[in-house]
Amino acid sequence: DVTEIEEKEAQAKQEEQLMKEQELSNLLHEKRFLKALGLAISLDRPHTVLTVVKAILKEPEGRRRLEENIARLRRDQKEAVLAFLVTWNTNSRNCHEAQAVLETLLKHEAPEHLLQFSGIKSAVESLLPYT
Repeated sequence: DVTEIEEKEAQAKQEEQLMKEQELSNLLHEKRFLKALGLAISLDRPHTVLTVVKAILKEPEGRRRLEENIARLRRDQKEAVLAFLVTWNTNSRNCHEAQAVLETLLKHEAPEHLLQFSGIKSAVESLLPYT
């Protein structure tokens, strides 16, 4: 019977998730946006990433700080953010943040690097009608 082992694993996973959620909350409170972005992306939480982006943009010189943080993300994280912003862009409440992130990606990534992103073709197709 492996039920007890599976329950312990599920409980451990849930506890780890709660710890990460708390860490994310602390990072936002401390305005450590780069780590908060990375953690939210690793948790696959598009809405939380959007919350972090909005918090960055509310700061003095928010655009510059957003550019700094987005530029420092790894390629896989940038790909995830691109996928998230496609969805954000379809909603008028979030389109400005999506466009700010998109502008940053287009400014700081060479076209040949952008073409190597997974899902870039579908992302561009989805962005065109709303941009």
